Amino acid sequence: MSAARPLTTLRTIAVVAALPLLLTACGYGSDATDDDKQTEVAADAEKLSADEVRIGYFPNLTHATALVGVQEGLLQKELGGTRIKASTFNAGPSEIEALNAGSIDIGWIGPSPAINGYTKSNGKNLRIISGSASGGVKLVVNPKKIKSLDDVKGKKIATPQLGNTQDVAFLNWIAEKGWKVDAESGKGDVSVVRTDNKITPDAYKSGSIDGAWVPEPTASKLVSEGAKVILDEADLWPDKKFVITNIIVSQSFLKDHPDVVEAVLRGSVKTNEWINANPDKAKASANAALKEESGKALPAEVIDPAWKSITFLDDPLAATLNTQAEHAVKAGLLEKPDLKGIYDLAPLNKVLKAEAKDEVDDAGLGAEQPNS
Repeated sequence: MSAARPLTTLRTIAVVAALPLLLTACGYGSDATDDDKQTEVAADAEKLSADEVRIGYFPNLTHATALVGVQEGLLQKELGGTRIKASTFNAGPSEIEALNAGSIDIGWIGPSPAINGYTKSNGKNLRIISGSASGGVKLVVNPKKIKSLDDVKGKKIATPQLGNTQDVAFLNWIAEKGWKVDAESGKGDVSVVRTDNKITPDAYKSGSIDGAWVPEPTASKLVSEGAKVILDEADLWPDKKFVITNIIVSQSFLKDHPDVVEAVLRGSVKTNEWINANPDKAKASANAALKEESGKALPAEVIDPAWKSITFLDDPLAATLNTQAEHAVKAGLLEKPDLKGIYDLAPLNKVLKAEAKDEVDDAGLGAEQPNS
């Protein structure tokens, strides 16, 4: 399997009011800038148990809860005088490494690096404490070469990286079609071409790939170049929901600063509520954040369809994470993991209960609670 990509860009911001084998995908417009922006919190704002909380996320639409929560000050509002220090990452392993090194405390991240980070540390470095987003992954193809799903056989289809969340999903779909592909090399009845999402549109235009199984907004970028959506991954899942972004926390930070973790979760819940109540404003806010983070906003023909395919929610959809792990095992990319304890949803459920919202379930994969 491929080694982890190094952290290529890191952008640190402090905002007021206003993993190493499996990777999440980075999307179109995900090159972060190196300039710093700091704004102090109000002098009279009351701090929680920590002076600051260091959060990490990708400049991707599937991480819009973090993008919008920071951009609109919804996260900072819940933290009072505890300042946010945010860093953006281009790859899951870099974010997991930052969490392990203590450079960040809380992160928005995809299921595969969360699973890998948890299993590689024997369950000692992180917990998943909330969901954030579902969906936003599509199989898009050259309509001149591929007119039906059966036509995918014999073609060259890109995924973001060996073993990443979309790569595992595509390999599982291929297996369910009865086709054979060597997971490591990508060779077989379908040629699986691992291609960075930033390069995929050019690869499609050059004809070196015939399609791609990719997250948004890369899928909609390809459609803007003439590709056609032939399958939405959501259609393969019960209720058309599967986790694409979780919130993770360092176990030590969760133990030492439960009030800060709860405040971040409260801000995340309120951000998702605001996103769902104000989809157009939220889309514009996310795009403004992307432009600020990466120097490149998404054009309307890309962001509009991409935004519609993503569902923002607090439920981590734990059963789907377990299924994704099973798919990776079946593909030969992961030894059967013990995921018992990967979730601690008690802080989230406390927040949800206070907000008169339905509590969420950990599918039997929760950590043991004190005095339980």
